[in-house]
Amino acid sequence: MRAITTVILAGGMGKRIGGAKGLQLLQGRALIGWVLDSVGGQSGEVLLNVNGAPDEYVSFGCRIIADRIAGWAGPLAGLHSAMYCARHDRVACVPCDTPFLPDDLLPRLLAATGEGAAEAAVAVAGGKRQPVIGLYRKSVLPGLDAYLHSGGRRVADWQDTLRLREVVFDNAGAFANINSRDELAQANRAAARG
Repeated sequence: MRAITTVILAGGMGKRIGGAKGLQLLQGRALIGWVLDSVGGQSGEVLLNVNGAPDEYVSFGCRIIADRIAGWAGPLAGLHSAMYCARHDRVACVPCDTPFLPDDLLPRLLAATGEGAAEAAVAVAGGKRQPVIGLYRKSVLPGLDAYLHSGGRRVADWQDTLRLREVVFDNAGAFANINSRDELAQANRAAARG
């Protein structure tokens, strides 16, 4: 289980939430801290994909990496950089704005890739694929590199080129992401209620 590198994606501009999304506070703690608590113990290595102001993330104690593809190319650019830097053959990817991820996320994704032919596994919750929450073999890197350099940006479109397994999780709320000030306020109210 520990032979996984996990990248927490915090490389976006945070326009909708008004700043660095990973540093927004939920119950007095940065969103990225919640995510790190969820995946840190399930990972042998955690990378933070940050573009813009990496110094603000130093206190989380993880290696910080920036996109290798210029121009704010989206979540795939963060995964792409992580695959170049990862110590392990399996690379998991989660966004910094999903503070309630399940404790068994990475073990279940890893089991789905197993020793078989699957190149990747992605979470499904509430009947929908969670495209930014997945685990990949590093062998997909050449294809990802080609996809990004051809101008491709859509995560689901690239995933559809892979031998992919979907892993269904029952608790859709565990995959709720926070994209705006209103959603952050709602999450704070919900967390206060327990």
